[in-house]
Amino acid sequence: MRPRLLHLPRPARPAQVVVLAFAVAVAVGTLLLLLPVSRADPGGAPVVDALFTATSAVTVTGLNTVDTATYWSGFGHVVILLLIQIGGFGIMSLATLLGLLVSHRLGLRMRLTTAAETKMLGIGDVRRVLVGVARTSLLFEAAGAVVLSVRFATAHDEPVGRALWLGLFHSVSAFNNGGFALFSDGLIRFVTDPVVTLTVCLLVITGGLGFPVMFELYRLWRSPRRWTMHTKIVVLATSVLLAAGTLAFLALEWSNPATLGPLGVGGKALAGFFLAVMPRSGGLHSVPTGELHAESLLLTDVLMFIGGGSAGTAGGIKVTTFTVLLFVILTEIRADRSVVAFHRHIPSDAQRQALTVALLAVAGVFGGTGALMVLTPFSLDQVLFEVISAFATVGLSTGITGDLGTPGTLLLVVLMFTGRLGPITLASALALRARPRLYEFPQERPIIG
Repeated sequence: MRPRLLHLPRPARPAQVVVLAFAVAVAVGTLLLLLPVSRADPGGAPVVDALFTATSAVTVTGLNTVDTATYWSGFGHVVILLLIQIGGFGIMSLATLLGLLVSHRLGLRMRLTTAAETKMLGIGDVRRVLVGVARTSLLFEAAGAVVLSVRFATAHDEPVGRALWLGLFHSVSAFNNGGFALFSDGLIRFVTDPVVTLTVCLLVITGGLGFPVMFELYRLWRSPRRWTMHTKIVVLATSVLLAAGTLAFLALEWSNPATLGPLGVGGKALAGFFLAVMPRSGGLHSVPTGELHAESLLLTDVLMFIGGGSAGTAGGIKVTTFTVLLFVILTEIRADRSVVAFHRHIPSDAQRQALTVALLAVAGVFGGTGALMVLTPFSLDQVLFEVISAFATVGLSTGITGDLGTPGTLLLVVLMFTGRLGPITLASALALRARPRLYEFPQERPIIG
């Protein structure tokens, strides 16, 4: 008699594990926020508000259906801070590990990470990667907390204990692009304070660069010529978007009496730079977002959709995706045979991935906007802004988040969760096909355009 073979279940794909891990984090966060001790007033929070806040924190978005500063208790604020930290650190580490573990399944070559470009990291370096991410995160968060705490205590008359807590919370929120603040008016009261605004901006920019870029800049900051293509794209695109965004916001809002109008030249410059930085996924605001001109809202829509760097805490389709598509378009216009950036060829699978991410994001934004317009009475510009902010995990709002009703609120929960994990990751986790096709069909060219 032949022995029977034991068939063990196939392990879940890493993408599925990531989705499940974030879902569990949201569930645990929701349960903690439902506890009566999490709310400032007597009684527990409604399920929808707890779920929305937990999802917003874990996905480091920053949208709120309630006033974070007054609605939640000190315990609730601690829960939110921990969820932000878990979501931010999880994205940075898991995004890197996901690329290392399943690049062949997603059609990637890990071009978006220093590991594959420099050949210095491999599967055996997973522990070192995670330790490096943790140390980098804690270093920037601690430095930001010290600067902000001292400023809150010395320049804004906050008691020492509260100043330390405010400094820690806003430093963690900024570095992880969390978008949460412990002031009911966001950071509007600090609009002309260069220490607070520039510290927050620096933390948002650094966290949004992505761990691979931070790792490489630390090693090769004196040798830009040795940077990988990914680092060059992120640094260049980030610089251009920040500079162009600042100038555009200054031009559009210079005389707006509800935003930059009452400020002096220095205050206008600070506020304009802050407006350009926050759509990267920072989500904080130093002027009332709902009072921006329609043109500024549209500009913010574009910047939020693009987002920041890959394998970091920023959202959006990522600057690398946007830049790769620009190179593809330029190549087609020039009728070149291959897509080249910084004297390096961009492989076809990376081009397909960029196109897929962008088109899925467009579909998500269009679908979400249409659904929310059916569910709510708000205008197109308000709804579009809210949907892009949720899907790109930014956290900026024109002020309608708390008035969307239960169906609209749940729709934003889905958009935040989907947008944070990324269309490619979520699609891979749910895909039925586990193996690549081993054959090719006959080729036939359709008419394009």
